[in-house]
Amino acid sequence: MADINITHPHKLPHKKAKAAAQKVADQLAKEYDMASEWEGDVLIFRRSGVSGSLTISSQEATIEIQLGFLLKAFAPAIEEKVSAKMKKVFSGKA
Repeated sequence: MADINITHPHKLPHKKAKAAAQKVADQLAKEYDMASEWEGDVLIFRRSGVSGSLTISSQEATIEIQLGFLLKAFAPAIEEKVSAKMKKVFSGKA
């Protein structure tokens, strides 16, 4: 079960939704030193102590993040930051 689960609606065409998801992944990679790769419409990301996925559908984007023991205490702050980034990029204005 995910420690963080955020679903954000969008009205973007599929190609733009994937580009927005990649933007979120790039920002996470920069801030948290994470690697990511696409498996169809699911972006898988991981690093030591963190793993998860960002799934794109026609009307929403869902991110699920599993945190290691040491990062669980920071879950609320991480969730807030990721939610804000998703809202920004999936609004189509980023």
